[in-house]
Amino acid sequence: MKYTTLFVLLFLLSTKSIAQKEVSDNAFSGNKNKPEREEWLRDLGFGIFLHMNIDSQLGMVISHSIVGASEDYLNRYFTELPKTFDPYKFDGYRIAMQAKLAGAKYICITAKHHAGFCMWDTQTTKFNIMNTIYKKDLLKDFVEGARKAGLAVGIYYSPEDFKFLHDNGIPVNRGIKIPSKKIMDSYEELIRAQTRELFTNYGKIDMLFIDGDYKEVCREEAWKLQPDVVITRGAVNTPEQTVPGGITDSLWESCLTMGTQWNYKPTNDDLKSGTRLIEILVETRAKGGNMLLNVGPKPDGVIADPEERRLTEIAAWNFINQEAVQSVRPWIVSNEENIWYTASKDRKTVYAVITGLPNWRHGERKDFLLSSIKATTETKISVLGHSSSIIEYSEGKDAKSYFTQKEDGLHISVVNAQRIYNNYKWPNPITVKLENVTPALIPPVFVTENAEAKDNITAFNGRVLNMGESKGLKACFEYRIYAGFAENLYSKDWKRTPIIDVKRIGKISFNPKGLEKGKIYEFRLVILHPNMSLYGDQKLVTTK
Repeated sequence: MKYTTLFVLLFLLSTKSIAQKEVSDNAFSGNKNKPEREEWLRDLGFGIFLHMNIDSQLGMVISHSIVGASEDYLNRYFTELPKTFDPYKFDGYRIAMQAKLAGAKYICITAKHHAGFCMWDTQTTKFNIMNTIYKKDLLKDFVEGARKAGLAVGIYYSPEDFKFLHDNGIPVNRGIKIPSKKIMDSYEELIRAQTRELFTNYGKIDMLFIDGDYKEVCREEAWKLQPDVVITRGAVNTPEQTVPGGITDSLWESCLTMGTQWNYKPTNDDLKSGTRLIEILVETRAKGGNMLLNVGPKPDGVIADPEERRLTEIAAWNFINQEAVQSVRPWIVSNEENIWYTASKDRKTVYAVITGLPNWRHGERKDFLLSSIKATTETKISVLGHSSSIIEYSEGKDAKSYFTQKEDGLHISVVNAQRIYNNYKWPNPITVKLENVTPALIPPVFVTENAEAKDNITAFNGRVLNMGESKGLKACFEYRIYAGFAENLYSKDWKRTPIIDVKRIGKISFNPKGLEKGKIYEFRLVILHPNMSLYGDQKLVTTK
């Protein structure tokens, strides 16, 4: 079936508005980010997050151990930990270059986390880096190093301040209610003064990640002093430790850890593999977002070897495939099973990133069917990083990439021809570049809606907003027990409900049987399009 360019364009615009509506509850009103600056950050696509604090000396959670802690613990935290904190090996330029090699275009550091400890030479509190053995402005080193490496500069700042609460006799907790106007005024002045220091003493700051209550005070000062700064958390959607289910064709940024903790965690951790981190980057870019990947430097200021090794693996993949994740936008669908898509801004070039084939042998040819892409008379095909002409030590063997347009879709045939490792085994995704192509279909538009859980009955809900090209669809829900906040991205296993016939737009519901009572379940609506499965965003429900 042929579709005019205008019809496809109208479809893409309609999906964008729907997707934006879906995440609006997670973003803040009054977003004063300049649209062109948000688009600039979207082009960058991949950043590195650094979480450092005085409690990284203990390998524990950053700041949060203070909540509910004894007075003795609080006093030792605030007075003793600064005396032993000495990140003497910290080198902002070296860390920025490690990030750059991995493919990151920006880097962000925790200037102040919830505990209130400041990584810069501040006049607002003595609880800062200058009153440690280190006695240097670490933030200055970071900013100068990032600029020297050619990376955009990001700052994480928490307006919440546990040290301030403790000094004013207020129980340490998140989202605490300040008991008097006098203390509240003092609190707001602290936030303003610290924001002014950050945005006047360190030159241009490219992005700001505001984490905690009283964001408005910080946002107001930051935008006033540097109108070009892009505020991520505090102005746009910033999912943490997860990737949304659907495409959102506007700025959003997913922040996640390599393991289960933001701070340095030398023991009892479960780090994601380099392959898994690459897959998450690809998925994030396919859905229109940025990935901000965290590393927690050791107390001496260097990145721990296990995390550095993963950055190196990502660097190898990025060196070959960077074109597929930089300055790209979503395709009409995010993926067809294990093949994920990104596209050039004009959507004439599509990158098909083939994941989930760790045993694809060097020199082996594989065939794939792409249902969402249609070839034109000018279509070209290639594998990123390779000329499609030579397979080492396999003289005469065909290394070319081929495509054939058929009724059921675009058939492609490609070879894993580039030797990346000595042993010829490369477990990471391979990218096929398809130039001068068009959409082959108009996919349906749908959302997962909140579930109902009462009287021992749980109902999964979703809604079809547009049937796309189809007169009839099939749908189901996928669900699993929620793995936990930090472990959300480890699991891939879902159970499916029976298939539901969908004849028109409107609400879809299903009452699953056999759910465990008192458990948190994650679920999503799945549309079983004739040519592929399309996935909605994930929602959570606690069974009764």
